[in-house]
Amino acid sequence: MKFKLIVVGKIKEKSLQSLIDEYLKRLSGYANIELIELADEVIKSNPNDSEILIAKTKEGERILKHISPKDHLVSFDLSKKEMDSVLFASFIQKKCDLYNGHLVFVIGGSYGLSDEVKKRADDSVSLSKMTFPHQLFRLLALEQIYRAFKINNNEVYHK
Repeated sequence: MKFKLIVVGKIKEKSLQSLIDEYLKRLSGYANIELIELADEVIKSNPNDSEILIAKTKEGERILKHISPKDHLVSFDLSKKEMDSVLFASFIQKKCDLYNGHLVFVIGGSYGLSDEVKKRADDSVSLSKMTFPHQLFRLLALEQIYRAFKINNNEVYHK
């Protein structure tokens, strides 16, 4: 199985990066997972709607360059269907079966995803209706993908 996780922005805290690396290592036992980290647009404090749109568009262009036509793109989006861990595990299993593991997950920048990326997404999911710090969400997403593999393999982890 091959996965990609495309993320906008760099992790600044070493302790958080260490945890992300740990989950990437754990996931490597189940799938080939490639983390693609893209630069976020520099945007001033208190940007207007136009400046946000420009930033999201530029980030979206960078994201789309890493997605092939055969990839099944799954975006994380607060406004979409919320899933618990068991449902998310089932979702991943079904998509892996259908698309030979060519799953690409995308996490947008701090202002979200561009309309172009949202249109390209084959599925969109929400892990929670809560708002999380952008950098922390990367860790949460990786942990939930790892948890999904543990659930799908009937391994002890999920409680």
